Amino acid sequence: MSGKFASTAGYLAAPELALAVNAALTLGRPLLVKGEPGTGKTELARQVAGSLGMELVEWHVKSTTKAAQGLYDYDAVGRLRDGQLGEARVHDVANYIRPGKLWQAFTAPSRVVLLIDEIDKADLEFPNDLLQELDRMEFHVYETGETIRATHRPLVIITSNNEKELPDAFLRRCFFHFIRFPSPEDLAAITRMHFPGIKEALLSAALAQFFEIRETPGLKKKPSTSEVLDCLKLLLAEDLGPEDLKRDAKSNLPRLHGALLKNEQDVQLFEKLAFLARRER
Repeated sequence: MSGKFASTAGYLAAPELALAVNAALTLGRPLLVKGEPGTGKTELARQVAGSLGMELVEWHVKSTTKAAQGLYDYDAVGRLRDGQLGEARVHDVANYIRPGKLWQAFTAPSRVVLLIDEIDKADLEFPNDLLQELDRMEFHVYETGETIRATHRPLVIITSNNEKELPDAFLRRCFFHFIRFPSPEDLAAITRMHFPGIKEALLSAALAQFFEIRETPGLKKKPSTSEVLDCLKLLLAEDLGPEDLKRDAKSNLPRLHGALLKNEQDVQLFEKLAFLARRER
């Protein structure tokens, strides 16, 4: 691993985001990245790993995920079954230890990026249960009596959609960055990276409509960067132009609105706004 992280050919990193990544690298602290869904938090880890020539170890957290699973799993049931069958391997408990993502990251032959994705999906104790392991970069395997220590301190990138508060003790150990939603200029630059040949007239019209939708009062789920990219991909696939982006006169819904609006309440909101607009004429 050498050099510092900056924007890549496929990822536009704001200067303050690149600064946060490089600060976490220098300090050896986990980087906690927050922001609304679809702003590129998970992709950041992949781009950092790729641009710095580091392996990426991904741990995607679910509501049922326990912190201990990141260390290792002990297959006690499998060992009991093998014991009943008289298997010779039952005498070595190490045969029933399955390394978790932290174990993989700690014992990798070179420094890696460890992504702990959507940590706020887990229960409230999850971050606290990882405090010592992420701080000391080691943990104990009770079944075998061995201690697993990080050969090379990984760059830990932790993402959160801000669905729940994280413990103060956990936050103190992290370098924090909040990814703000891109400005119209930045979103245009991101779009050009993904669709180099896009016509400026279509891009301008699509983004103007996107931000108009996003800023509609009462919207339950604002469309994100990934959703505007999906919409533009469909527009280009159908070879549509700026004139095709006109909204339906009856429902006030934009063309291909299913890529931008993700629940029935928001669809009904635009239909209601169209109805009120007709009544005022």
